[in-house]
This record gives sequence, structure tokens and C-alpha cells, in this order.
Amino acid sequence: MKAIVYEEYGGPEVLRLKETEEPHPGPGQVRLKVMAAAVNPLDYKIRSGWMPQMGPAAFPAIPGVEAAGVVDEVGDGVTDVSVGDEVLGWTDTGAYAPYALATDVAPKPAGLDWETAAALPVATETSARVLDLLGLKEGETLLLHGAAGAVGGVGVQLAVARGATVIGTASPANHDYLRSLGAIPVAYGEGLADRVRAVAPKGVDAVYDAAGQGALPVSIELRGGTTDRVVTIADPAAADLGVTFSAGGGGRPMEAIADYARLAAEGRLRVPVVRSFPLADAAEAHEQSETGHSRGKLVLRPW
Repeated sequence: MKAIVYEEYGGPEVLRLKETEEPHPGPGQVRLKVMAAAVNPLDYKIRSGWMPQMGPAAFPAIPGVEAAGVVDEVGDGVTDVSVGDEVLGWTDTGAYAPYALATDVAPKPAGLDWETAAALPVATETSARVLDLLGLKEGETLLLHGAAGAVGGVGVQLAVARGATVIGTASPANHDYLRSLGAIPVAYGEGLADRVRAVAPKGVDAVYDAAGQGALPVSIELRGGTTDRVVTIADPAAADLGVTFSAGGGGRPMEAIADYARLAAEGRLRVPVVRSFPLADAAEAHEQSETGHSRGKLVLRPW
């Protein structure tokens, strides 16, 4: 099969479309004919060598962690998934390929398109995990940095569904979009603390940083000087500031992912896909992902 591979750490230019061996499932795994693979910031951070603890065991490596596709082979011991099932989830092998192995998958509803299905697992699991860590409750106020991004936008919707008031930071061009999700938008940058206090004079109960753009100090200020109930998924300065960095890595709640997929199929959860690329254009997709300015997810189409 022809897949995207990289044989050394580096910039987007190290990604190449090359012939490689097709994978076949082991015990507990299924093989997907990949219909869409999502591009996540984690992908370029691993490709760049910034996260060696999560890097490939060996080169050449195929990037990508989430995909949607059709099950075409089933490994020993798999009883809840059959050949022909349409599923979405995390891949055990790289997702930027025509075929990928997976252990954690959920059913794809018939009304959900392939691109949205591929973009859903990481965004929903990440935001649900962070909101649980924050202990966000009905009636509380959440400050969410990077609220117009793919993960942040899902975070807004899940927080609003919990009955919270959400103040979302974003560029002015994205403020109408945030209002459509149920958030109160504020512009990021200098003077942010004053703008947040203007719309939340009683303060904020929790802070979710999905941007990683240096907003932790002002977040701590807005929490009254405490790091309690401040969580980031993106800012490497977290440890120095005593802020919780949530990187996942625990069990994947596939029943919850199936529920979110149903909500998305019904139009009750928006996971916007901003652009879909042919698999051969993975380097261009990484270049766009690295700008950090995409309102929604980027996906690759292997077929």
C-alpha cells in the first residue's frame, strides 16, 4: 500500500508518500479500510521530535492517531465488531494510510459523514476529560482559551450542555461562531483580564486552556492567584507554573464516543472540518495545522 511515512524527525517536508507493507490484525485488533484520517497538533509535535516519549518505536513511521473506516479484517478474540462495520476511533498503527489497525473503535452512525467521524474521537475525549478534571458543574463559569479551535469548540458545546456559562477567547473574526456555539466571546491578547472581568464580574470558576499560547499567567490571575481548577492541554509552561497538564493516555471511553457520534449525526454536536486533503498532500495539511489558526479539523482522504 502507499502510505505517508517519515524516516527522521523534522518539518513537514519529511513526510513522503511511499510504498509500505499492509498491516494485518493481531488478537483483539481490527483492520480498517481508512476512509478519512484526522490531522491533530499531536501529529506534527511527534513528527518534529518534540515529544520523544510518544515518538515511533522505529523508522520509517506512519503518522496519525484517529480515523474512520470500514472493517475489512478481524483479529482473534474480537466479537463485537464484524467485517463490513463502519467505525471510528484510535489507530494502533498510523492513520495516514489506506489501511490501519485499531483496538478502540465505536460504531459510525449512518448519517455521519466520514470526515466528521474521523475528526470526532480526539476532540470529544479530550474536552470531556478536561471538564471532568475541572469538576465543572451547572451554574459555574468556565474560561476557555482557544475556543474556536476544533477541540475548544467541542469543549464549549460540552460545557454549555453541562449548564455552565462559557467565556471563550478567540480572534474577533471568530466571535460570531462562538456565539453560535453558546459562548460569550472575548478577544485574546493584552487586556484580556479586564475583558473577562467585564463579562464575568463575579469571577471564573475554572479555566480550560486548549490554545497553549501563554495564557496561563492571566488565567491564574483570574482564578484569584490559585492554580486550582486550571488545566491546559497545550502549554509546556504548565509544570513551571504549577498548572495541571492533561495529556490523556488513559482508558478510552468508547461508549461515550459512540454517544457523541450519535449526537453529531443528529446535528446536536458540531465537529467542524475546515478542509479535506488528498493523502499525498499530508505535508501541506501539517503546514496548515502548525499555524494554529484552523477553526475546525483538517482531514486526509486515502481513497
